[in-house]
Amino acid sequence: MATNHQFPDDFKCPISLEIMSDPVILSSGHTFDRASIQRWLDAGHRTCPITKLPLPENPSLIPNHALRSLISNFALISPPKPRPYPEPQTLISKLTSVSSSLDSKLNSLDQLTKLSKRDSAFRRKITESGAVSAVLNCIGSSEHPILQEKSLSLLLNLSLDDDNKVGLVAEGAIGRVVESLQTGSADSRAVAATILTSLAVVEVNKATIGAYPYAIRALVSLLREGKVRERKEAATALYALCSYPDNRRRAAQCGAVPILVGIADSGLERAIEVLGLLGKSKEGREAMERVNGLVRVLVRVLKNGKSRGVDYALLTLSSLCCYSEEMCVEARREGVLEICMGLVEDENEKIKRKASSLVEVLRGNHS
Repeated sequence: MATNHQFPDDFKCPISLEIMSDPVILSSGHTFDRASIQRWLDAGHRTCPITKLPLPENPSLIPNHALRSLISNFALISPPKPRPYPEPQTLISKLTSVSSSLDSKLNSLDQLTKLSKRDSAFRRKITESGAVSAVLNCIGSSEHPILQEKSLSLLLNLSLDDDNKVGLVAEGAIGRVVESLQTGSADSRAVAATILTSLAVVEVNKATIGAYPYAIRALVSLLREGKVRERKEAATALYALCSYPDNRRRAAQCGAVPILVGIADSGLERAIEVLGLLGKSKEGREAMERVNGLVRVLVRVLKNGKSRGVDYALLTLSSLCCYSEEMCVEARREGVLEICMGLVEDENEKIKRKASSLVEVLRGNHS
């Protein structure tokens, strides 16, 4: 497990300076660890700790799933033992040289990947040394799956810094990543999905990735065909991308909804979160109405899910019931009204508010 000082600074809460375990986004746009910002708010503060700008009386704390997934993936790999930094250009030249053996290229990638975990300054040094085009070429080397896997791991590290995210897209990273999603090994496909999550942290990239041919379709295919890790990473990437409205329509048209319902039924609550976003689009709602048993799956989450899953199950049901009397009838038949009456007393303010709103809809009192 990597120690605190070996994590990128972006993974640390601006208040506690510790690695964030539950990163959330404040309305000011800045990310904090939930416990730290909640203590700040509970103390009566109604300004952003960083910008000092005023906040609403009841500020929303939006889960930063993309950052949480990156921290989790970063922590899975043990840190390297301290050693002198070699010059990146020396290692990169081995990647680009036609005379370099496969073993030599793999060794260079290993070293660059390990070194790029240390700090953002070294990652910047790597990108400024011209590594990106060489790494993307290695990712495109489908005849050597291990070369592709190691190159993707390095690209993921380089994508950690916001300053790099737009530049990587400009250099053609999306195309190579989508190719890996379609044809790579299981590990390559999982890392490729995580890279898209990382790149989608920057708002403009969400539109660019979504518009790229087969990007969302490849994520939906990974949802359908992958094992647990690949499905989770694909769902996380879709969640990050579908905060952009056009991508909700694309995901629904690619057949994401029935796959997400099936995965949610098997226990992956991230799928419910994606459904919550898709329910904000006409195409998403129409696709959900065609899935038999959807309401029963959502009811199981309401009864047994964690707070975040319950929150998004309520969001999904509200979206459906506001637009369809048929869905209202089914929700009442499955006992949603009674469940929501109980959730109105929940200590979680978001759940309480959404449950109250859904009660009004199911009673026919909404406008």
